[in-house]
Parts: sequence; C-alpha cells; structure tokens
Amino acid sequence: MATLTAGIDVGTGCVKTVLFEHGGGAPRWLARSVDRIRQRDPYQLAADAYDAMLRQAGVARQDVAYVASTGDGENLTFTTGHFYSMTTHARGAIHLDGTTRGVLDIGALHGRAIRVDPRGKVQAYKMTSQCASGSGQFLENIARYLGIGQDEIGSLSQQGEAPEKVSSICAVLAETDVINMVSRGISAANILKGIHLSMAGRLASLLKGISVSEGTVLMTGGLALDTGLVAALRESLGGEKVRMEVKGHPDSIYAGAIGAALWGAFRHQKLAAQGRLAMAS
Repeated sequence: MATLTAGIDVGTGCVKTVLFEHGGGAPRWLARSVDRIRQRDPYQLAADAYDAMLRQAGVARQDVAYVASTGDGENLTFTTGHFYSMTTHARGAIHLDGTTRGVLDIGALHGRAIRVDPRGKVQAYKMTSQCASGSGQFLENIARYLGIGQDEIGSLSQQGEAPEKVSSICAVLAETDVINMVSRGISAANILKGIHLSMAGRLASLLKGISVSEGTVLMTGGLALDTGLVAALRESLGGEKVRMEVKGHPDSIYAGAIGAALWGAFRHQKLAAQGRLAMAS
C-alpha cells in the first residue's frame, strides 16, 4: 500500500510545500507549491498552501502519513515532526541530482555550503553571516533600486563586460557602494556582474573551507536559478584546481521541502517498525 508524506519549508521569503507517494519504487512527486510570504503570517500561509496542495492532489489531511516541517516551520501545529534545514537541503539535493557532493543553499538572509555523502548525510558545512551582502534579500533590494525585475538579473549580469565588485561584506555598506556606482555611471549589467562575482568569491571560499573539490555542487534555495550567479561561480572556480561542476535544477527551490518529505518517510517507516506510530501522532 502506498504511503504519502509531505514536506513544508517555511523560509524567510517563501513557503514551499511538496507531497510524495512512496511504495513500489522511487518516491513519486504528486504535488508542489511555492508561495511568497509578502508580509503575510507565514504559519497561516503554510497551512493554507498545504491544504491547497492536498486539494490539487485530491487527498485529505488524514491520508498523509507524515507531515514534516523544516526551516522556520518548527511551530506549525499540524505537522508530525520537524527536521533541521541543513539536513533537508542535503537530502533534497541528492534526490534532485544523485551526483551531488556539495550543496550551496542561498536563501533570503544567508548562504551556506554543505558537504554531503552519496546518501545525503551532512559531513561538513560553513555559513555566511546574516549581515553579508551575499543573500537573496540583498540582491532583491539592489534589483529594485536599479529598476529591473528579478527575472532579468541573471541574463543582464551575464552581459557585463567591465564588472565592479562590491568590496563590503555588510549589506548596508554594499548598498551604499552600489549607489555610488550608479552615480558614477556604471551600467546595471556591470553592477550586477560585480555583485555576482563578489558573492561567488565568498561562496567559493565556503566550499573550499569544507573541502569540496570534486563532483556536482548543486545550488538550492531562492537564488538557485540565478543564471548570473551560477556563471559567476563557475568563473570564480575556473582558476582553482578543482573537479567540480556547479549546477542549478528547475526544482532547486523545493530542495528543503523535498528533503523534509523524504526524511519524514524514513522516520515514519522506523516508527512503524517499532510500533510507535500512535506516539508520533
């Protein structure tokens, strides 16, 4: 009989929800959703998004064997259990690309590098400071100041031919640097490419700090599909003696929720084997 598990990743900018079916082979993805928080109550949004996803899949709450939260979702009242976001991003990355040996999770407030084994177990990690100018929120603020849409950032950055790097790791001071660049007539393309190269340099340092030097490095989180940042990372690592390939994935933003759902299935199976499901509900 098939088992259903759900994963809910409550981030700073978005809530991601996924639903998986297990049994008779690889886990099968039934439904997913991503909802921007936009000053709404993230817990209420998570509950609404979860119910909407279940309706999309044609199932009821009681049909789901395990509902796992991650990120800032620890206090959701309708979940079965909670998993630390680093472990869920690691497991989700392996599910998306089995060759993954390093994960770069770049969210709204910080970035982190994670070294993983083939099973998705975390072996080492390093994080940027929440003040660092290497986050999704910082890049979103700069795009708004430059008057461009977020979907334009990656392609515009790749057009930069004379990038000016942002020197400060403090987001507030870095934004001042950008204002000065605009006043000096630096193009948006060169500003964005400079920002991407600055971010890439810090992310590359994180990877080196946890000894990731080969295999696939999968980007997850809100900036995973920023093609300009991916290109800047490849450029930053090009001169290093490494045998790694930096990749994004169309479903990278769901990595944390995917990992939560898959770890939820594992825990459900263990509890079932121990006859403790009643205690977990």
